[in-house]
Amino acid sequence: MSVEAGPAADAGLAKIRTLVVDDEPLARSNLTVLLRRDPQIAIVGECGSGVAAPDEIRRAKPDLLFLDIQMPECDGFDVLALLGRHVPAAVVFVTAYDQYALRAFEAGALDYLLKPFDTARFERALDRAKQKVLGYVGGGKDLPPKLERLVIKSAGEVAFVNLAEIDWIEAADYYAALHVGMKTHLLRRSMAELEQDLDPEIFCRIHRSTIVNLKRIQGLKLHEDGEYRVLIENRTELRLSRRYRKHVQSRMGVRISD
Repeated sequence: MSVEAGPAADAGLAKIRTLVVDDEPLARSNLTVLLRRDPQIAIVGECGSGVAAPDEIRRAKPDLLFLDIQMPECDGFDVLALLGRHVPAAVVFVTAYDQYALRAFEAGALDYLLKPFDTARFERALDRAKQKVLGYVGGGKDLPPKLERLVIKSAGEVAFVNLAEIDWIEAADYYAALHVGMKTHLLRRSMAELEQDLDPEIFCRIHRSTIVNLKRIQGLKLHEDGEYRVLIENRTELRLSRRYRKHVQSRMGVRISD
């Protein structure tokens, strides 16, 4: 994560590298005008195409991304999927359609701005993003440390789940369901947030709704619908998305024919 030095007037302020992706020029302009009011924001780029966005994001390396959802050829969800582990620390979706809210939070969005929004609503989203990004930058590290266990709070009790014991994780509305043997624990975290915190040497995304412990995988099975299933130790079959097929193929050192 990058921090830029600001002008003398802003000495001591950590600069948050920010990029805006929206196919509507007026929408991009409105966002950049609001962002420039904040001395902690450094706008490192704008992009008017979902197709071009992944390359621009990799080039600019923003800490904060304002991302439109509905764009021709490549929507906001596709952009995040193409970025893989290069997703910025904070992503705020901006859209005129409220039906994508649940999917946005499943994808790891920090906030969801519904157009048209007022300045107060924008500032609340920006404050949340700044808190998250500066929480990383202020620690003097590029990335948060990998977790070794998760804390599960339920019915007045607190339980600890060691990550190495998790078989697989699936999205469940606003929660992540952690499957540990015969037990299932619900954690109020998005799949994208968990993926960033989990050790990539152990866990692998196989579907937008599923993360699996690589050590639990016993094999792959071609289903009658032409799609592959990932088989884990308890013989549970998990759908392997075409979007993540090459990634899984690389992680497992196998070749999966189309």
